[in-house]
Amino acid sequence: MGSSIFLQSNSLLESLIHLSNEVSSIEKLPSIQVRNVSTMLRRIKVLTSLFEEIQESNNPMLPPSSVLCLSELFSVIRRVKSTMEGCKNGSSLWGLIQTERLSNQFHVFVKEIARALDILPLSLLTVTVDIKEQIELLHRQAKRVELYVDPQEIQTRDVLLTLMASEKTMFDVETVKHVFNSVGLKTVLDYEEEMSKLEDEVHKQAGTGGLIVVSNINNLISLVSYAKSMVFNEESEENDVRQVSGSVSKNTSVSFNVPDEFRCPISLDLMKDPVIVASGHTYDRSSIAQWINTGHYTCPKSGQRLIHMALIPNYALKSLLHQWCQENNIPLTECSSNAESEKKMCEKVVDHISATKVAIDSVKRTAEFVVGKLAMGSVDIQRQAAYELRLLAKTGMDNRRIIAEAGAIPFLVTLLSSNDPKTQENAVTALLNLSIFDNNKVLIMAAGAIKNIVDVLESGKTMEARENAAAAIFSLSMIDDFKVAIGAHSQAIPALVGLLREGTTTGKRDAAMALCNLALYNANKPKTVAAGAVPLLIELLMDDKAGITDDALGVLALLLSCPQGLEAIKKSRPLVPLLIDLLRFGSAKGKENSIMLLLGLCKDGGEEVARRLLINPRSIPSLQSLATDGSPKARRKAEALLRLLNRCCSQSHNPVGL
Repeated sequence: MGSSIFLQSNSLLESLIHLSNEVSSIEKLPSIQVRNVSTMLRRIKVLTSLFEEIQESNNPMLPPSSVLCLSELFSVIRRVKSTMEGCKNGSSLWGLIQTERLSNQFHVFVKEIARALDILPLSLLTVTVDIKEQIELLHRQAKRVELYVDPQEIQTRDVLLTLMASEKTMFDVETVKHVFNSVGLKTVLDYEEEMSKLEDEVHKQAGTGGLIVVSNINNLISLVSYAKSMVFNEESEENDVRQVSGSVSKNTSVSFNVPDEFRCPISLDLMKDPVIVASGHTYDRSSIAQWINTGHYTCPKSGQRLIHMALIPNYALKSLLHQWCQENNIPLTECSSNAESEKKMCEKVVDHISATKVAIDSVKRTAEFVVGKLAMGSVDIQRQAAYELRLLAKTGMDNRRIIAEAGAIPFLVTLLSSNDPKTQENAVTALLNLSIFDNNKVLIMAAGAIKNIVDVLESGKTMEARENAAAAIFSLSMIDDFKVAIGAHSQAIPALVGLLREGTTTGKRDAAMALCNLALYNANKPKTVAAGAVPLLIELLMDDKAGITDDALGVLALLLSCPQGLEAIKKSRPLVPLLIDLLRFGSAKGKENSIMLLLGLCKDGGEEVARRLLINPRSIPSLQSLATDGSPKARRKAEALLRLLNRCCSQSHNPVGL
């Protein structure tokens, strides 16, 4: 029986006691979710007493169901700890906005505690009557507990959302102070720490939260920055009016009634170097350069996609700014020097800004000349011209933009049908390089390139041309709408699967990455399965020379979510032991996808897969290791799979034989 227990009872109890004491010893409660946190702490303290008494009883062999219960409680308390630390150490304002989600999370934790206690055989444990009564009471309360969302937090959250949506110049200082005080923001240091935490949250959400979430957090940062200046500047004025009137505040947008047209829509500060973007809106150079440099290609104010990334100085507004600064006794030298230094900084981080006008003009003349040869030249001249564009588009976003503006894309698309192998290869590679610039993706698709690219992928004159066609499809499919358009082409997915079978290591990787992108759109998943991708991908997992394990796992994990994919994956006998090995030796991403596949295979009638996992001596230790030390996603999936296997084991009449 002992061989079926996932964690030894002694080490499990020690870990539980240590973890519970860590949670119970939290000194300062977070300023949000106060009631949910405090009641959860009381429950964990009661459970800690139970764990300590079980440990003191020195029972050499606990009942299997009690070990299962303790394993479940260990998983729950670990997640409780993570959530509490997030509430305490994370952004209070972001937590306030997420109050309903956090409240629901605590409610789920309590329900999981109740389900774990359902299988706890209290009558078989050596504990005092007092502890038994406390645990029974805790169990009853946990089973009937209802979701609690603090109405005061909801009210404060709504006021905060109103502040975020309103014009900053219309703020009521007392309202701002009340909202911020309610989440523990009272001093200048508190405000600065909150902005730092919000910036950390931006980085955390950048990969998963989506543009709207990141935009909301950036809005919060702007709000806190503005509120800090407004609240503490007002307090300073009340304390010493003469000091304020005798000096110019560093934050001129707060110390003076700055007209809205002089404020940057991003930072809300007085603009120092106003520039116009492609949408026609004006921003401060440093703010919009930072926006573009972080991967955004839309206008922050209108949401319109920018057709080019040039920043054009707004000389008229800059002149009015200087005039206003003179009228309000704001030193122009400071404003100008700051603008120059920030401009130089931007020139270092945004490549199209850093390119000199001479260099841009040179590239433009070269591109126009070469495109002319594409249009009018002989076969040999066209081959050479396509090669020159291929090289020119290889580096620099400016080069890619200028080549497209010179009209190269339609001619390159036409050359994909060339009978000359080198011309075709150069044309498809040039399009691949051009597609790295997002706006060119739209132009390439608008030129009707997808049919010709798929033709090259399927039956190109050279293997390099075929592989670069696959890479071009991967690049184009980065845009969601193009996943649909590419998948709708009847030969696109089968041609990628064909390259997966026939290509070099690089070609197979490009094909797998393209399939992974396309499979993010649900309608493409059955097409990928029908094209025979599943057995081929599993075969590549076993091929050390192929070197595309992570990419193959990524595609399989996506195909698992469609019925055809699940059925095809289930047919593979070698897959489960292979995935178990990858849990131990795979990359971080490979481990995540391996767990996802195993979890999907065990669900919905996957008892046979679960049994094979339980039989394999390496599976449970590997899952336990990932549940403790893996990435956040791997930990969640490993814990879910361990719980599923726990239930499978407990339902068996003879767990020893598994």
